[in-house]
Amino acid sequence: MDPTLLITGAVVALLIALSAFCSASETAMTGASRARMFQLEKDGDKSAARVNALTAQPQRLIGALLLGNNFLNTLAGALTTALLVQTFGNDGLVVAAATGIVTVLVLVFAEVLPKTYAFRFSDQTAMRVAGPVRLMVVILAPIVESVQWLVTSTLGIFGIDVSAKSDEETTREGIRGAIELGRSEGMVAKDERDRLGGILDLDELEVADVMVHRKNVRMIDADLPSREIVAQSLASSHSRLPLWRDDPENIIGVLHAKDILQALADADGDLDGFDINAVIRDPWFVPDTTTLKEQLEEFLKRRNHFALIVDEYGAFMGLVTLEDILEEIVGDIVDEHDIAVQGVRPQPDGSVNVDGWLAIRDLNRAMDWDLPDEEAVTVAGLVIHEAQAIPDPGQRYTFYGHRFQILRKNRNQITALRIEPPPKEGLKEK
Repeated sequence: MDPTLLITGAVVALLIALSAFCSASETAMTGASRARMFQLEKDGDKSAARVNALTAQPQRLIGALLLGNNFLNTLAGALTTALLVQTFGNDGLVVAAATGIVTVLVLVFAEVLPKTYAFRFSDQTAMRVAGPVRLMVVILAPIVESVQWLVTSTLGIFGIDVSAKSDEETTREGIRGAIELGRSEGMVAKDERDRLGGILDLDELEVADVMVHRKNVRMIDADLPSREIVAQSLASSHSRLPLWRDDPENIIGVLHAKDILQALADADGDLDGFDINAVIRDPWFVPDTTTLKEQLEEFLKRRNHFALIVDEYGAFMGLVTLEDILEEIVGDIVDEHDIAVQGVRPQPDGSVNVDGWLAIRDLNRAMDWDLPDEEAVTVAGLVIHEAQAIPDPGQRYTFYGHRFQILRKNRNQITALRIEPPPKEGLKEK
């Protein structure tokens, strides 16, 4: 056999092997766990550090690998065609056969096989190929940058900007997607998903979403006798209570049960000589647009766990505590002094009776549902928003795959609802 044919065949095999390396590297680098690579780099692993350095510039990395892969595949196809033409003559069938052979070889051995392996062992593969890939990226950098400039300029003609980098929201959604994937595959329990999701939501939720509404805030009139104020404070299940004077909107301070007990101890229990003004703490007002993340940081900084919420006009809306924010992460926190009001009562027929004031987020957590909470905070608010009216008891609506029946209403406030599986037909019913 002609030695030229053997050499050409060996070169084609080498080109396909190098193409397989590029394909495997691309899949491994894009599929490697960034979190694991960063942790390994932190532990001193140099291979992981090289992987992180490469993936920090994804356009250069992918550009170099694609450039090398396409060049190798094209050259392998040209050499195979030349080899068959030299052996069997310059005929159309020969060229077609060469194209078919190269397509099969590249598809199986340079694409599917290496990418399947790299996908299965992405972290290990990425760390093994990081060294050679880094050298390849450096060598092909001028060509890759020229190609990127050409692509960016062409897309710019159509008003497409590809220079913007992924922002914090993209990272957050990526983490959220990983959590949901783990939940669907049974690797993450529901409670764990709720806690991890609660942490991610702190930067998206505002204090108005989790506050205790002013209608449900327990307050004390500061003009009452000291004995009555102390009695009401100690009878309450809350350790901190707002004090108002003249008008409930005029909050002058906050009373802490611990301060009262300390003052009583100092006065030897003499309620008549007890001066309530001496233990009143200044109120802390925060705007309703403050995010939970910001409020949590302020709680920790100020070492104060109680804030009053006002709207843009300064009107009192409600209050938020450190516990309210922590409950967004760990779920309801109930101690021996709390009144445990769940607001969710599953029924034997599969339906659920809920209180109108129940937060949609709490209902979603309790029932593992996905009702939207962008336009309304409570279940009653969701129904009113979707119905565009204040419904009467007995009316039914179907929203988001669930049927809502109004059970009770107090004036214009929906106080109780039943949520049951939706009907098989019909999107909305009244």
